[in-house]
Amino acid sequence: MSFQDKVQGTISQIDKELSKYPTLNNLEKQSSVPKVYAFLGIIAFYFFFIFFNIGGQLLTNLAGFVIPGYYSLEALFSSGKTDDTQWLTYWVVFAFLTVFESLFTVVYWFPFYYTFKFIFVLWLALPATGGAQVIFRSFIQPVFSRYFSGARKVDTDKAL
Repeated sequence: MSFQDKVQGTISQIDKELSKYPTLNNLEKQSSVPKVYAFLGIIAFYFFFIFFNIGGQLLTNLAGFVIPGYYSLEALFSSGKTDDTQWLTYWVVFAFLTVFESLFTVVYWFPFYYTFKFIFVLWLALPATGGAQVIFRSFIQPVFSRYFSGARKVDTDKAL
């Protein structure tokens, strides 16, 4: 399968997902712009603004709060507990990242900081990558587990 075929396949998958939303279908009919291209254009502009730090902090925090916040609420209203563990772990790791960021003025030391933070937050938040669990098990749990009475080793893999 060629690269062009893979891209077309991905575009058709995104289009299929976007077709579930009647508002986007109506916008596509009214504007004559395919919804998948409008969506990809918005994503490109979003990343462009973050890359050139035009509201980078706000846009990165929106990605770090709004999308995971929605999925956290969805997890709370679901009957299963595995998604609760995943999002609780995300929020603990994101809180540590936010505190670290405010204590040390990393923005001034690290060029394109918000670009890397945006990619890191996506890696943390996406359940397929398990980024929050990796950071929690590797750094946070070993350091802080001794400070909690009755602390047990949490196997976040089983919880997911």
